Amino acid sequence: MADSAGLDALETDVAAALFEVAPTWAVQLGRHDYDGRLPDYAPAATASWATRARGLLDRLAAIDDATLPADRRVDRFLLRLALEGNLFDLDEARKLETNPMTYLSVLSLSPYITREYAPAGPRMEAVGRLLRGVPRLLATGRARLQGPLPKPFVELALSIGRGLPSHFEEAEKYAAGQGLGASVTEARAVAEVALASFLVWLHQEELPRAVPEFALGAERYQRLLFVREGIEAPYADIRKAGTADLARNHARLAEIAARERAPISAVIARLEHELPVPEKILDEAAAFVEEARAFVAGHDLATIPEPTRCRVEETPAWGRATTTASMDQPGPFDAGSAEGIYYVTTVDPAWSDAQRREWLRSLSRPMLRNITVHEVYPGHYLQALHLRLHPLSLARKVCYSPSFVEGWAHYTEQLAIEAGLGNGSDSAEVAQLVDALLRDCRLLASVGLHTEGKSVEWATKLFETEAFLDPLPAQREALRGTFDPEYFCYTLGKLAILDVRHRHLAGRFGGSLRAFHDAVLSFGCPPVGLLDGLLGALPAVSSGSTP
Repeated sequence: MADSAGLDALETDVAAALFEVAPTWAVQLGRHDYDGRLPDYAPAATASWATRARGLLDRLAAIDDATLPADRRVDRFLLRLALEGNLFDLDEARKLETNPMTYLSVLSLSPYITREYAPAGPRMEAVGRLLRGVPRLLATGRARLQGPLPKPFVELALSIGRGLPSHFEEAEKYAAGQGLGASVTEARAVAEVALASFLVWLHQEELPRAVPEFALGAERYQRLLFVREGIEAPYADIRKAGTADLARNHARLAEIAARERAPISAVIARLEHELPVPEKILDEAAAFVEEARAFVAGHDLATIPEPTRCRVEETPAWGRATTTASMDQPGPFDAGSAEGIYYVTTVDPAWSDAQRREWLRSLSRPMLRNITVHEVYPGHYLQALHLRLHPLSLARKVCYSPSFVEGWAHYTEQLAIEAGLGNGSDSAEVAQLVDALLRDCRLLASVGLHTEGKSVEWATKLFETEAFLDPLPAQREALRGTFDPEYFCYTLGKLAILDVRHRHLAGRFGGSLRAFHDAVLSFGCPPVGLLDGLLGALPAVSSGSTP
């Protein structure tokens, strides 16, 4: 049996293997020795990696937990799940054979043009290397994708792919502004020729014969819950929890409506009276960033590590098809700037008037304020700052639980309302509840689409009737569920954090929300099922102090 010293060495080997199969993830974390690299998805390469991963799992299994301190036992489990999760994607979900988005999603150039972690020259050289690797990557995709493919995957891949040339152009313009345009121009042309050929193939050959089937199935769905979150409870329990949360949020909306003597539909429709001017959406978002930061500090909700800076930008073209808003946050390995970039998807000029109105309703001022809480303070950006603040192990820097990451951000939406964001206005709480209903429906749609044979049309109607979405956003949410079953993570994580807050806030943290939140954020992003044990192992602190 290996001991704690053996885990120290093995941890480095596992991290290297994870970065090898996902170099773009390494770059996002701030490991810039992987700059410009694309994953090698050739069958021989992934088969070799799978053999390597199984060997690492055998070495992890040979380590006796009894020889490890409690925090390193957690790290060992995280490393196991990370390896098993990647093997699941390769062997069970078979993403490289079924989902063309897998090949397009690694082509973001944003890390190189939005963060000045190094001089422009080396960053643009990395952009050139990545773009020159596109033909090989997409040729591998054409060889490995085994049609007929799921129709939603093909349609979304086409939408994402059509936005990539303008994203590549962004990089070329940035390089030109630095006097380095030639280093990107030639590589961009090579990439776009390959991309155009790939999209023609998808549209002309794969789309006509695409099929509606996409579901993981019950057995693989249950397996997904374990490799991502360490959850062994039946997925039916998750569906039950989501259904109960949906009912609670509906009941609270009904209370507000009854108090105002108005139907729920009218209470929600009133949010539409606060629509932003399309050209001012980014300005509105920037104002809400400052409001949220001041609110967290003023109400002592959590420590805000300094220095902080978060700028607001329009969502890049490649991400517009699948996101309303997102956070590009500094990685735990980034030694430089802690700056965050808050992306917001603005109105598409190509949309019809009806589509423009629908999208603006999803970004009314109360809704945008709630989204900002989720993405920036005290949500994702604050979480990223804490990841940089604490001396985390390599495993904690590399291995992330989706339900912890998204669950924390979703939890903070409810936290902000509880603390009085919006001065207790009904519109602020209604916006939070509407977003909570959306996340509840994501969980229910995920289970229904992947274990119960439900259709995209069924999921679209679920979002329209239970989350009150208009047809365009409802369809986008339903389509996301086909390729992202893990969007159950928002509600799952929120409920887990609320549960441990109920268990530990008074007795262990003296009622101090700041102490509780700082403790939760100090753990990295472990599977949410471990939170109770992690908090229970901490010494009790008095009210107003930090752990």
